[in-house]
Amino acid sequence: MTTLPASSATAAQATRAPELPEARGEVSRAIRSRLLGGGSAELPAPAAIARCSPYGEDLHLALHLCYELHYRGFAGVPDTLEWDPGLLEARALLEHRFESALRHDCSPLPDVGEALDALLVEPADGTGVPDFLMSRGESWHLREYAALRSVHQLREADPHLWVVPRLLGRAKAAMVAVEYDEYGCGRAERMHSRLYADLMAALELDPSYGRYTDAAGAELLAASNLMSLLGLHRRLRGALVGHFAVLETTSPPAASRIAAATRRTGAGAAAGRYFDEHVEADAVHEQLVRREVVGGLLDDEPALAPEVAFGIAATCFLEGRLGSRVVDAWARGESALRTPLGESGR
Repeated sequence: MTTLPASSATAAQATRAPELPEARGEVSRAIRSRLLGGGSAELPAPAAIARCSPYGEDLHLALHLCYELHYRGFAGVPDTLEWDPGLLEARALLEHRFESALRHDCSPLPDVGEALDALLVEPADGTGVPDFLMSRGESWHLREYAALRSVHQLREADPHLWVVPRLLGRAKAAMVAVEYDEYGCGRAERMHSRLYADLMAALELDPSYGRYTDAAGAELLAASNLMSLLGLHRRLRGALVGHFAVLETTSPPAASRIAAATRRTGAGAAAGRYFDEHVEADAVHEQLVRREVVGGLLDDEPALAPEVAFGIAATCFLEGRLGSRVVDAWARGESALRTPLGESGR
């Protein structure tokens, strides 16, 4: 397999805003038309949003379109639409539908300490995506996994930064310390998003930001949208800290398995580097996040404990749905993508 130079990955990732994904239903079609029309097209009716499945393709593509305006936007879409009142109103209705379903499906909420302890106990059945990739994954499975996760990994730490001005003291200092690692400790070539772009290039995937959104199903978009939902709302700062704790705690064992899969399949050093980095960095982060970010937040604002628990539960719930969807498809010998990759990954 030919490995592209890291500089090519970086250039492809950064040169332009992504194209608008194709609509997946009535609501996402209306949001997409609003963006293409520069804010003049009619927005979806509240009744149409209320009919959407809270975990379905239409709702989560619509939410993704709204949220991406706060990141890099879309090619041909005016930046001024980021704060378009009509889009914000529609987004609020979409968010309410999603969050209400999550709060229902994640109740009763666990104790924070017990929930964090449970994250350290790996599933005994070995049926998750990392286990599949390590034990029997092939090159095409790795490429699909990388393409799916690229929807949010190419902006890996960005949603969590929104919580920094909403934290105090120990929690804020520790959060910034962890995020400093995520951004390469001041070195652009070591940023985790950059390492992910290099991983994609090594797997002969297109590392352009947003390239595989059309291929990602609702389960991936829901997991990605959760980060933006929690990050954009101050009232959900506790839940975002819970979400962050899940990622930093579960990352090292998962990354270790996938790194082993890259070596077993001969994907190359650049493909494994991203996962090797997370084995080392996140093993340290886990204790820092638990003691200082979560502990500091709850010392300052003990009333936020249920929200931290909600963030943990919601993250595990959505990641579980995504993992089941991917492994079930692969076990049948089918693609886990809405549109399977071509030989070149494009």
